[in-house]
Amino acid sequence: MKRLTIGILAHVDAGKTTLSEALLYETGAIRSMGRVDHGDAHLDTDAMEKARGITIFSKMARFAYGDAEYVLLDTPGHADFTAEMERTLSVLDYAILVISGIDGVQGHTRTLWKLLQNYNVPCILFINKMDVSHRGKEELLSHLQEKLADACMDFGAFYGNAPMSDRDKEHIALCSEPLLDAFLNTGDLDQKLLVEAIAKRQIFPVLFGSALKVQGVKELLRLMQDYMRQPSWGQDFAARCFKIGRDEKGNRLTYLKILGGAMHIKDNLAYAIHFAGADSDAEEEAVEETCLEKVNQIRLYSGECYECVDRVEAGEVCVILGLSRSYAGMTLGDCAREEHAIIEPVLSYEVIPPEACAPHVLLSYMRQLEEEDPTLRVTWQERARQVHVHLMGPVQTEVLQQQLKKRYGILVTFGAGKVRYKETIRGAVEGVGHFEPLRHYAEAHILIEELPQGSGMEYAMDCPPDVLDLNWQRLIYTHLAERTHRGVLTGSPLTDVRLTVVSGKAHKKHTEGGDFRQATYRAVRQGLRKAQSVLLEPYYRVRIEMPQQALGRVMTDMSRMYGKFDAPILENETAVLQGIAPVALMRDYGAVLAQVTGGLGQMTLALEGYFPCHNQDEVVAEIAYDPDKDLRNTCDSVFCGHGAGYLVPWYEVEDKMHMPMASYLYEKKQEASMDQVIAAAKARAEAMRQGQPQGYDGYGGLESDLEEIFVREFGEIKRRLPGAEKRVIDADKKDRMQEAREAYQKAHARDKKVAIRKKYLLVDGYNVIFAWKELDEIAKTSIDGARGRLLDIMCNYQGHVGQEVIVVFDAYRVRGHVEEVVDYHNIHVVYTREAETADAYIERTTHDMADKYEVTVATSDRREQMIVIGEGARRFSARDLEKEVERVNREAMEAFKPLE
Repeated sequence: MKRLTIGILAHVDAGKTTLSEALLYETGAIRSMGRVDHGDAHLDTDAMEKARGITIFSKMARFAYGDAEYVLLDTPGHADFTAEMERTLSVLDYAILVISGIDGVQGHTRTLWKLLQNYNVPCILFINKMDVSHRGKEELLSHLQEKLADACMDFGAFYGNAPMSDRDKEHIALCSEPLLDAFLNTGDLDQKLLVEAIAKRQIFPVLFGSALKVQGVKELLRLMQDYMRQPSWGQDFAARCFKIGRDEKGNRLTYLKILGGAMHIKDNLAYAIHFAGADSDAEEEAVEETCLEKVNQIRLYSGECYECVDRVEAGEVCVILGLSRSYAGMTLGDCAREEHAIIEPVLSYEVIPPEACAPHVLLSYMRQLEEEDPTLRVTWQERARQVHVHLMGPVQTEVLQQQLKKRYGILVTFGAGKVRYKETIRGAVEGVGHFEPLRHYAEAHILIEELPQGSGMEYAMDCPPDVLDLNWQRLIYTHLAERTHRGVLTGSPLTDVRLTVVSGKAHKKHTEGGDFRQATYRAVRQGLRKAQSVLLEPYYRVRIEMPQQALGRVMTDMSRMYGKFDAPILENETAVLQGIAPVALMRDYGAVLAQVTGGLGQMTLALEGYFPCHNQDEVVAEIAYDPDKDLRNTCDSVFCGHGAGYLVPWYEVEDKMHMPMASYLYEKKQEASMDQVIAAAKARAEAMRQGQPQGYDGYGGLESDLEEIFVREFGEIKRRLPGAEKRVIDADKKDRMQEAREAYQKAHARDKKVAIRKKYLLVDGYNVIFAWKELDEIAKTSIDGARGRLLDIMCNYQGHVGQEVIVVFDAYRVRGHVEEVVDYHNIHVVYTREAETADAYIERTTHDMADKYEVTVATSDRREQMIVIGEGARRFSARDLEKEVERVNREAMEAFKPLE
């Protein structure tokens, strides 16, 4: 028998709890259906839920149907409790998204859809309240395909009296290539492929019905039986915690989904916990500790009832007793680490205790509630001796107030809520941090790049291991990801940026792990001080339904509140306005709307995301954050001098640091694009073929054009002093002297035992391709073909002359490419790493090899020729190399010419 965990999600008042009741009733799990409005629903058992008629806490129920056992998780639908719903998504096998047939896709429905997509949960859509909806099935289906996904398909015909038409089957088959292939071959839909397509979120089945009248519920159960498959579980124990609660006796409950193996009573469970100090920056100083505790009891809940068992297997959802420091999102055993929640509260409130309750007592109570709801993010402001919490809205505030009164007998009040801002940057900047007190050393370079809105934080490594060992790079990466980084405008959390490790330096003797933590934090802050920072504020997705006569006033109000809205929808005497607006301005608009519309207006709010703040200067001035006085997030670095460490301000760090600045960002900015390189090489080759004067196979008539590109990309050229051009003539003389020296050494090698140095030929691949007529013609059709032809020519050449041949190609435009060396027959082929040109590779290799070996460089780049000559290497122009290859081939043909 297969075992599945399903969750029911919906916008508030869509009928989610009613559908849960109908499923339990239809499968015999309960004897009669309860109703939310009657306060007797099987799952909404809390007094606050009964009073408000909404689901506040997620509940668990069990039922069986056909060959499957189901664990049903009923989640809150109100936007203020989205975090409670989101915590269940990580343990769902499938989700049922309930949509009202009257209202269709609403603002919070889109939020749920995005969350399901992010957590990769397969989904079935149940369109509820069709008994009272004025919309038809075709209209609603088209609405779903427009607002959610084209792959929303009506599966009602699978269970109806009339067979499904070929056209409908074809539409379903178009959602999956394997399904389409099978349909074209057989003319019918393959059920196994349908199951696979639904599991991969390629198809979203849609059913229509009425949960209150138990219409369409049987079809939903049959669809669940036919098209839901059980995931494959591992053999090793793994589990994920999605909720913390307490029973009526105060016992601490840990809700787990077993993802692999099995768990027994009295098993010892090891898990990592994160704890911090009790101040406003607690989350930034988190420390990890391993806990080992015993499972004292295993419960299988269904509503308020439960049974105790001795063992649970993979796929089961259970509640255990015995863990004292578990938290929602933690993992056990062989399970991937928890992900950060997407939905975060956007308002911060001060919790004001009654006079009889000391602030530190209130703090202990709030910490217990925080265990059950981590998004509360309880913080203690030491100076003001205040407790602050993060909340989604006024409904959650009232619920929290009632929880404290019910559990601990205290009646708290709340201060005025403040909007939680975030910060990001524009463009890219490289930050550097240096930490060198006595007997410590670390330097880190971090590239900070802007990301699209809503991307969150990303972390990466792009540093060559010969610059900084991989173990230090991974340590810097860990320190980047472990912390909530603060912006420099208001000290708000940083978002929508990528932090990349691009360079750094360690000391063999004095560097310790903690040194790089300090250097990393300081590098990020130093980069933020240089960057163009942008303040972000939360926006609501707003839907306002009102009488048409109030539309003009509401549109004026929305514009005044910096809102952006779509064209209003007019129907009969009602108008609907949808758009987005800042949370700070929309929080109290409900009362205004009621006054304007005479109580007939309805407003729905759902968090849309963070966007640039409409009044950044005012907010920054009001908060008055000074980044230079924030000692927990310092921008400065520590250097060592005269046997003691001293502080260097962030704006002077770049002048004192030990690694070259702009080791990464500058190179990326200064490199010419591949198109410019190829165009210049083609132009130079064409000028050579037309016989334009070239100097030493150099730029000739193209000098001014290429010089313009060079100056634009690399900066002003430093001209030689008068008379210095004689060095070009000296280079030819140097070649002749080198040839004479080699001839002498070869003639007297046996007598004087003078070692002959090994020869290397470095070839600038693309430079040669566009300089040789044959290869240039091939490159017009296929650059890969030209590259392959050049390699074959050089293989043949190496076979005759015997020296080592290295052909170098640019790959610096390929994002994330690492240096690649390939043996092609008897030669070596190098593809440079990202941000490194072939010229740069040849310069570096020549510098490293010229003292030990005889190095010759083949390129027509005159500046490159001058550089390699300065390193003691010989040079070939592309034309000289072509003549040399022709000579060697001619001599080889003569040597192997048969005798007549």
